[in-house]
Amino acid sequence: MLCDKKILLRLKRRVYRTVVRLALLYGAECSLIKSSHIQRTRVAEMRMINWMCGHTRLDKIRNDVIRGKIGVATIEDKIREARLR
Repeated sequence: MLCDKKILLRLKRRVYRTVVRLALLYGAECSLIKSSHIQRTRVAEMRMINWMCGHTRLDKIRNDVIRGKIGVATIEDKIREARLR
């Protein structure tokens, strides 16, 4: 569903926020997170977002631009919010 070009980007964003992000953040609130884990989740998140948008690394579009297009915050911010909650 996320890679289908016929589906609107708004719907893909909702699915990403409710399914994919929750799976990435599972257990991040209570366990100690190393910087290497944060880097891996950041890479996995950006690969998923690029895949949703239909971009590749060869397009050379900055991560901030893609996140702004989708309208999602960084995974680090969400981890911090979950831990503070």
